[in-house]
Amino acid sequence: MHDAQPPPSVALVVSRYNHTITGPMLEGALATLAARWPNARPAVLRAPGAYELVALSSAVLRSGSFEAVVALGCVIKGQTSHDKHINDAVAQGLARLSADTGVPVCFGVITASTAQQARDRAGGARGNKGAEAMAAALEAIDELRRLRAAAVANRPELLSPQAMPPLEGSADKTGHASAPRATAGGLA
Repeated sequence: MHDAQPPPSVALVVSRYNHTITGPMLEGALATLAARWPNARPAVLRAPGAYELVALSSAVLRSGSFEAVVALGCVIKGQTSHDKHINDAVAQGLARLSADTGVPVCFGVITASTAQQARDRAGGARGNKGAEAMAAALEAIDELRRLRAAAVANRPELLSPQAMPPLEGSADKTGHASAPRATAGGLA
Protein backbone atom coordinates (compact mmCIF):
# COMPACT_ATOMS: atom_id res chain seq x y z
CA MET A 1 0.00 0.00 0.00
CA HIS A 2 2.74 2.45 0.88
CA ASP A 3 4.86 1.64 -2.16
CA ALA A 4 2.78 4.01 -4.29
CA GLN A 5 3.24 6.91 -1.91
CA PRO A 6 6.43 8.58 -0.75
CA PRO A 7 7.36 8.34 2.92
CA PRO A 8 5.82 11.11 4.98
CA SER A 9 7.80 14.25 5.66
CA VAL A 10 7.84 14.52 9.44
CA ALA A 11 9.76 16.85 11.72
CA LEU A 12 10.43 16.00 15.34
CA VAL A 13 11.05 18.90 17.69
CA VAL A 14 12.58 17.57 20.90
CA SER A 15 13.27 19.32 24.18
CA ARG A 16 16.82 18.89 25.50
CA TYR A 17 15.62 19.66 29.02
CA ASN A 18 14.93 16.39 30.88
CA HIS A 19 16.88 14.64 28.12
CA THR A 20 16.92 11.35 30.05
CA ILE A 21 13.17 11.30 29.42
CA THR A 22 12.99 12.92 25.97
CA GLY A 23 15.80 10.75 24.59
CA PRO A 24 13.82 7.51 24.95
CA MET A 25 10.75 9.33 23.64
CA LEU A 26 12.68 10.31 20.52
CA GLU A 27 13.89 6.73 20.09
CA GLY A 28 10.30 5.49 20.39
CA ALA A 29 9.07 7.99 17.82
CA LEU A 30 11.83 7.11 15.36
CA ALA A 31 11.22 3.37 15.84
CA THR A 32 7.50 3.84 15.18
CA LEU A 33 8.22 5.75 11.99
CA ALA A 34 10.85 3.24 10.82
CA ALA A 35 8.54 0.28 11.47
CA ARG A 36 6.01 1.65 9.02
CA TRP A 37 8.23 3.66 6.67
CA PRO A 38 11.79 2.23 6.71
CA ASN A 39 12.94 4.73 4.07
CA ALA A 40 11.58 7.81 5.86
CA ARG A 41 14.12 10.48 6.71
CA PRO A 42 12.66 12.67 9.44
CA ALA A 43 14.08 16.02 10.46
CA VAL A 44 15.03 16.37 14.13
CA LEU A 45 15.38 19.76 15.81
CA ARG A 46 16.43 20.30 19.42
CA ALA A 47 14.62 22.82 21.59
CA PRO A 48 16.26 24.09 24.78
CA GLY A 49 13.14 23.26 26.80
CA ALA A 50 9.46 22.44 26.49
CA TYR A 51 8.47 26.12 26.26
CA GLU A 52 10.51 26.56 23.07
CA LEU A 53 8.72 23.66 21.34
CA VAL A 54 6.09 26.12 20.13
CA ALA A 55 8.52 28.54 18.45
CA LEU A 56 10.52 25.79 16.77
CA SER A 57 7.37 23.96 15.65
CA SER A 58 6.11 27.23 14.20
CA ALA A 59 9.36 27.66 12.24
CA VAL A 60 9.08 24.10 10.93
CA LEU A 61 5.53 24.76 9.76
CA ARG A 62 6.51 28.04 8.08
CA SER A 63 9.05 26.13 6.00
CA GLY A 64 6.15 24.39 4.25
CA SER A 65 8.22 21.23 3.95
CA PHE A 66 6.50 18.90 6.41
CA GLU A 67 3.24 16.96 6.60
CA ALA A 68 3.36 16.77 10.40
CA VAL A 69 5.32 17.91 13.42
CA VAL A 70 5.85 15.74 16.49
CA ALA A 71 6.70 17.86 19.54
CA LEU A 72 8.41 15.93 22.35
CA GLY A 73 9.09 17.29 25.80
CA CYS A 74 8.80 16.63 29.51
CA VAL A 75 7.70 18.90 32.32
CA ILE A 76 7.96 17.56 35.87
CA LYS A 77 6.18 19.32 38.72
CA GLY A 78 8.45 21.22 41.04
CA GLN A 79 7.88 23.15 44.26
CA THR A 80 6.03 26.01 42.53
CA SER A 81 3.25 26.27 39.96
CA HIS A 82 5.79 26.94 37.19
CA ASP A 83 4.96 23.59 35.54
CA LYS A 84 1.30 24.51 35.08
CA HIS A 85 2.21 27.73 33.25
CA ILE A 86 4.64 25.91 30.95
CA ASN A 87 2.20 23.06 30.28
CA ASP A 88 -0.67 25.41 29.47
CA ALA A 89 1.43 27.61 27.20
CA VAL A 90 2.88 24.66 25.29
CA ALA A 91 -0.42 22.80 24.89
CA GLN A 92 -2.28 25.92 23.74
CA GLY A 93 0.54 27.04 21.48
CA LEU A 94 0.89 23.70 19.71
CA ALA A 95 -2.88 23.34 19.33
CA ARG A 96 -3.09 26.85 17.85
CA LEU A 97 -0.33 26.09 15.36
CA SER A 98 -2.09 22.96 14.20
CA ALA A 99 -5.47 24.68 13.90
CA ASP A 100 -4.04 27.71 12.11
CA THR A 101 -2.02 25.74 9.55
CA GLY A 102 -4.04 22.55 9.06
CA VAL A 103 -0.82 20.60 9.59
CA PRO A 104 -0.92 18.08 12.44
CA VAL A 105 1.25 19.10 15.38
CA CYS A 106 1.22 16.07 17.64
CA PHE A 107 1.52 16.60 21.38
CA GLY A 108 4.20 14.34 22.80
CA VAL A 109 4.79 16.26 25.99
CA ILE A 110 4.83 14.36 29.25
CA THR A 111 3.41 16.34 32.15
CA ALA A 112 4.26 14.43 35.32
CA SER A 113 4.24 14.92 39.05
CA THR A 114 7.41 12.88 39.56
CA ALA A 115 10.46 11.77 37.60
CA GLN A 116 9.31 8.15 37.98
CA GLN A 117 5.96 8.95 36.38
CA ALA A 118 7.83 10.55 33.49
CA ARG A 119 10.14 7.53 33.06
CA ASP A 120 7.13 5.22 33.09
CA ARG A 121 5.64 7.16 30.16
CA ALA A 122 8.91 7.42 28.22
CA GLY A 123 9.38 3.76 27.37
CA GLY A 124 8.67 2.36 30.82
CA ALA A 125 5.66 0.67 32.39
CA ARG A 126 3.13 3.09 30.85
CA GLY A 127 4.28 3.02 27.23
CA ASN A 128 6.18 5.59 25.21
CA LYS A 129 4.60 8.98 24.65
CA GLY A 130 7.01 9.63 21.76
CA ALA A 131 5.88 6.48 19.95
CA GLU A 132 2.24 7.40 20.59
CA ALA A 133 2.71 10.92 19.22
CA MET A 134 4.39 9.57 16.07
CA ALA A 135 1.61 7.02 15.58
CA ALA A 136 -0.92 9.87 15.80
CA ALA A 137 1.08 11.89 13.26
CA LEU A 138 1.18 9.00 10.80
CA GLU A 139 -2.54 8.37 11.15
CA ALA A 140 -3.28 12.06 10.61
CA ILE A 141 -1.03 12.14 7.54
CA ASP A 142 -2.86 9.11 6.12
CA GLU A 143 -6.21 10.85 6.53
CA LEU A 144 -4.99 14.12 5.05
CA ARG A 145 -3.53 12.28 2.07
CA ARG A 146 -6.87 10.48 1.63
CA LEU A 147 -8.69 13.83 1.82
CA ARG A 148 -6.39 15.41 -0.79
CA ALA A 149 -6.72 12.43 -3.13
CA ALA A 150 -10.52 12.62 -2.94
CA ALA A 151 -10.48 16.38 -3.53
CA VAL A 152 -8.07 16.18 -6.48
CA ALA A 153 -10.13 13.41 -8.07
CA ASN A 154 -13.36 15.28 -7.23
CA ARG A 155 -14.62 12.05 -5.67
CA PRO A 156 -16.12 12.75 -2.22
CA GLU A 157 -17.33 9.14 -2.07
CA LEU A 158 -13.71 8.19 -1.37
CA LEU A 159 -14.29 9.66 2.10
CA SER A 160 -17.45 7.64 2.85
CA PRO A 161 -17.46 5.23 5.80
CA GLN A 162 -17.49 2.32 3.35
CA ALA A 163 -14.25 3.52 1.76
CA MET A 164 -12.36 3.94 5.03
CA PRO A 165 -9.28 1.75 5.39
CA PRO A 166 -9.12 -0.56 8.42
CA LEU A 167 -8.09 1.12 11.65
CA GLU A 168 -5.23 -1.29 12.27
CA GLY A 169 -2.73 -0.16 14.83
CA SER A 170 -4.84 2.70 16.17
CA ALA A 171 -4.39 3.50 19.82
CA ASP A 172 -7.43 2.59 21.91
CA LYS A 173 -6.62 2.96 25.58
CA THR A 174 -10.15 2.14 26.72
CA GLY A 175 -9.63 -1.61 26.69
CA HIS A 176 -13.03 -2.06 25.07
CA ALA A 177 -13.67 -3.94 21.88
CA SER A 178 -13.24 -1.85 18.77
CA ALA A 179 -16.18 -0.60 16.80
CA PRO A 180 -16.83 -2.33 13.49
CA ARG A 181 -14.19 -1.44 10.95
CA ALA A 182 -14.90 -0.29 7.45
CA THR A 183 -13.54 -2.32 4.58
CA ALA A 184 -13.66 -1.82 0.82
CA GLY A 185 -16.94 -3.71 0.69
CA GLY A 186 -18.55 -2.14 3.76
CA LEU A 187 -18.37 -2.51 7.51
CA ALA A 188 -16.57 -5.54 8.93
